[in-house]
Amino acid sequence: MVTTCIDAWGYWGLIIGMALESACIPIPSEIILPYGGYMVSRGILGYWQAVAAGTLGGTIGSCIAYYVGSVGGRPFILKYGRYFLVSPHDLQTADRLFKRYGHQVVFWARLLPVIRTFISLPAGISHMSFRRFLVYTVLGSAPWSILFVYLGFKLGQNWNQVRRVFEQFDLIIVAGLIALVILYVARKVRRHRSGISE
Repeated sequence: MVTTCIDAWGYWGLIIGMALESACIPIPSEIILPYGGYMVSRGILGYWQAVAAGTLGGTIGSCIAYYVGSVGGRPFILKYGRYFLVSPHDLQTADRLFKRYGHQVVFWARLLPVIRTFISLPAGISHMSFRRFLVYTVLGSAPWSILFVYLGFKLGQNWNQVRRVFEQFDLIIVAGLIALVILYVARKVRRHRSGISE
Protein backbone atom coordinates (compact mmCIF):
# COMPACT_ATOMS: atom_id res chain seq x y z
CA MET A 1 0.00 0.00 0.00
CA VAL A 2 2.55 2.60 1.15
CA THR A 3 5.30 1.32 -1.13
CA THR A 4 2.91 1.22 -4.09
CA CYS A 5 2.15 4.93 -3.65
CA ILE A 6 5.83 5.79 -3.58
CA ASP A 7 6.41 3.63 -6.67
CA ALA A 8 3.67 5.52 -8.51
CA TRP A 9 4.26 9.08 -7.25
CA GLY A 10 7.94 9.22 -6.30
CA TYR A 11 8.73 12.28 -4.20
CA TRP A 12 5.03 13.14 -3.91
CA GLY A 13 4.43 9.68 -2.47
CA LEU A 14 7.05 10.39 0.19
CA ILE A 15 5.56 13.81 0.96
CA ILE A 16 2.00 12.50 1.24
CA GLY A 17 3.00 9.43 3.27
CA MET A 18 5.01 11.47 5.76
CA ALA A 19 2.30 14.14 5.97
CA LEU A 20 -0.27 11.49 6.89
CA GLU A 21 2.07 9.93 9.46
CA SER A 22 2.80 13.27 11.10
CA ALA A 23 -0.90 14.16 11.12
CA CYS A 24 -1.48 11.19 13.46
CA ILE A 25 -2.51 8.70 10.76
CA PRO A 26 -0.92 5.32 11.60
CA ILE A 27 1.45 4.94 8.66
CA PRO A 28 4.94 4.33 10.11
CA SER A 29 7.69 6.55 8.77
CA GLU A 30 9.98 3.57 9.44
CA ILE A 31 8.39 2.07 6.30
CA ILE A 32 7.98 5.19 4.17
CA LEU A 33 11.49 6.62 4.40
CA PRO A 34 13.48 3.39 3.95
CA TYR A 35 11.48 2.63 0.83
CA GLY A 36 12.42 6.06 -0.43
CA GLY A 37 16.03 5.08 0.26
CA TYR A 38 15.54 1.90 -1.72
CA MET A 39 14.31 4.01 -4.65
CA VAL A 40 17.49 6.06 -4.27
CA SER A 41 19.59 2.86 -4.47
CA ARG A 42 17.89 2.05 -7.78
CA GLY A 43 18.68 5.49 -9.16
CA ILE A 44 15.00 6.48 -9.37
CA LEU A 45 15.17 9.18 -6.67
CA GLY A 46 17.97 11.43 -5.50
CA TYR A 47 19.15 11.01 -1.90
CA TRP A 48 18.89 14.61 -0.71
CA GLN A 49 15.71 15.16 -2.68
CA ALA A 50 14.17 12.14 -0.90
CA VAL A 51 15.32 13.52 2.46
CA ALA A 52 13.82 16.91 1.59
CA ALA A 53 10.53 15.28 0.54
CA GLY A 54 10.37 13.30 3.80
CA THR A 55 11.13 16.38 5.89
CA LEU A 56 8.62 18.51 3.99
CA GLY A 57 5.89 15.90 4.34
CA GLY A 58 6.58 15.49 8.05
CA THR A 59 6.44 19.25 8.53
CA ILE A 60 3.14 19.60 6.64
CA GLY A 61 1.51 16.83 8.67
CA SER A 62 2.83 18.26 11.93
CA CYS A 63 1.39 21.67 11.07
CA ILE A 64 -2.01 20.07 10.43
CA ALA A 65 -1.88 18.34 13.84
CA TYR A 66 -0.74 21.61 15.48
CA TYR A 67 -3.69 23.43 13.89
CA VAL A 68 -6.14 20.78 15.10
CA GLY A 69 -4.78 21.08 18.63
CA SER A 70 -4.78 24.87 18.49
CA VAL A 71 -8.33 25.28 17.14
CA GLY A 72 -10.06 22.25 18.64
CA GLY A 73 -8.26 22.19 21.96
CA ARG A 74 -8.15 19.30 24.40
CA PRO A 75 -11.92 18.58 24.37
CA PHE A 76 -11.83 18.01 20.60
CA ILE A 77 -8.84 15.63 20.84
CA LEU A 78 -10.35 13.67 23.71
CA LYS A 79 -13.67 13.37 21.85
CA TYR A 80 -12.44 12.62 18.33
CA GLY A 81 -8.85 11.47 18.84
CA ARG A 82 -9.84 7.80 18.68
CA TYR A 83 -10.73 8.25 15.01
CA PHE A 84 -7.05 9.04 14.40
CA LEU A 85 -5.88 6.33 16.83
CA VAL A 86 -4.82 8.99 19.35
CA SER A 87 -5.68 7.65 22.79
CA PRO A 88 -5.95 9.77 25.96
CA HIS A 89 -2.80 7.95 27.15
CA ASP A 90 -0.87 9.10 24.05
CA LEU A 91 -1.96 12.67 24.70
CA GLN A 92 -1.08 12.47 28.40
CA THR A 93 2.41 11.14 27.58
CA ALA A 94 3.01 13.99 25.14
CA ASP A 95 1.61 16.46 27.70
CA ARG A 96 4.03 15.27 30.40
CA LEU A 97 7.01 15.62 28.09
CA PHE A 98 5.83 19.03 26.95
CA LYS A 99 5.35 20.34 30.48
CA ARG A 100 8.59 18.87 31.77
CA TYR A 101 10.94 19.95 28.98
CA GLY A 102 9.15 22.93 27.49
CA HIS A 103 8.99 23.88 23.83
CA GLN A 104 12.32 22.19 23.07
CA VAL A 105 10.60 18.82 23.42
CA VAL A 106 9.06 19.41 19.97
CA PHE A 107 12.59 19.03 18.56
CA TRP A 108 13.64 16.02 20.67
CA ALA A 109 10.33 14.21 20.24
CA ARG A 110 10.92 14.14 16.47
CA LEU A 111 13.74 11.70 17.14
CA LEU A 112 11.56 9.26 19.10
CA PRO A 113 9.20 6.65 17.63
CA VAL A 114 5.47 7.06 18.34
CA ILE A 115 5.86 10.24 20.47
CA ARG A 116 7.08 12.12 17.38
CA THR A 117 3.68 11.60 15.81
CA PHE A 118 1.61 13.05 18.67
CA ILE A 119 3.76 15.88 20.04
CA SER A 120 2.20 18.44 17.68
CA LEU A 121 -1.19 18.15 19.39
CA PRO A 122 -0.15 19.45 22.85
CA ALA A 123 2.00 22.07 21.12
CA GLY A 124 -1.11 23.36 19.40
CA ILE A 125 -3.27 23.04 22.51
CA SER A 126 -0.78 25.15 24.48
CA HIS A 127 -0.70 27.74 21.65
CA MET A 128 3.06 27.48 21.36
CA SER A 129 4.49 30.10 18.98
CA PHE A 130 3.89 28.68 15.50
CA ARG A 131 7.17 30.06 14.20
CA ARG A 132 9.12 28.34 16.97
CA PHE A 133 7.10 25.16 16.46
CA LEU A 134 7.91 25.21 12.75
CA VAL A 135 11.64 25.67 13.35
CA TYR A 136 11.83 22.84 15.91
CA THR A 137 9.76 20.58 13.67
CA VAL A 138 12.00 21.06 10.64
CA LEU A 139 15.20 20.69 12.68
CA GLY A 140 13.90 17.52 14.34
CA SER A 141 12.37 15.94 11.23
CA ALA A 142 15.46 16.34 9.05
CA PRO A 143 17.77 13.95 11.01
CA TRP A 144 14.99 11.33 11.11
CA SER A 145 14.61 11.55 7.33
CA ILE A 146 18.37 11.48 6.76
CA LEU A 147 18.78 8.35 8.90
CA PHE A 148 15.93 6.26 7.51
CA VAL A 149 16.45 7.19 3.86
CA TYR A 150 20.10 6.20 4.33
CA LEU A 151 19.11 2.87 5.92
CA GLY A 152 16.84 2.13 2.99
CA PHE A 153 19.63 3.04 0.60
CA LYS A 154 22.08 0.67 2.32
CA LEU A 155 19.47 -2.12 2.41
CA GLY A 156 18.81 -1.72 -1.29
CA GLN A 157 20.64 -4.88 -2.33
CA ASN A 158 18.56 -6.99 0.06
CA TRP A 159 15.29 -5.23 -0.60
CA ASN A 160 13.30 -8.28 -1.63
CA GLN A 161 13.65 -9.66 1.90
CA VAL A 162 13.13 -6.29 3.54
CA ARG A 163 10.09 -5.52 1.39
CA ARG A 164 8.37 -8.70 2.53
CA VAL A 165 8.72 -7.50 6.13
CA PHE A 166 7.42 -4.04 5.25
CA GLU A 167 4.44 -5.51 3.38
CA GLN A 168 3.52 -7.36 6.58
CA PHE A 169 3.45 -3.99 8.34
CA ASP A 170 1.09 -2.71 5.64
CA LEU A 171 -1.22 -5.68 6.23
CA ILE A 172 -1.11 -5.11 9.99
CA ILE A 173 -2.05 -1.44 9.52
CA VAL A 174 -4.97 -2.29 7.22
CA ALA A 175 -6.16 -5.07 9.53
CA GLY A 176 -5.94 -2.71 12.52
CA LEU A 177 -8.00 -0.04 10.77
CA ILE A 178 -10.64 -2.58 9.76
CA ALA A 179 -10.77 -3.92 13.33
CA LEU A 180 -11.26 -0.38 14.69
CA VAL A 181 -14.14 0.27 12.29
CA ILE A 182 -15.79 -3.02 13.30
CA LEU A 183 -15.37 -2.23 17.00
CA TYR A 184 -16.76 1.26 16.53
CA VAL A 185 -19.84 0.00 14.65
CA ALA A 186 -20.38 -2.80 17.19
CA ARG A 187 -20.24 -0.29 20.06
CA LYS A 188 -22.76 1.99 18.34
CA VAL A 189 -25.13 -0.93 17.71
CA ARG A 190 -24.80 -2.10 21.33
CA ARG A 191 -25.56 1.40 22.67
CA HIS A 192 -28.51 1.74 20.31
CA ARG A 193 -29.97 -1.59 21.44
CA SER A 194 -29.50 -0.77 25.12
CA GLY A 195 -31.28 2.54 24.53
CA ILE A 196 -34.21 0.77 22.92
CA SER A 197 -34.45 -1.78 25.75
CA GLU A 198 -34.68 1.02 28.27
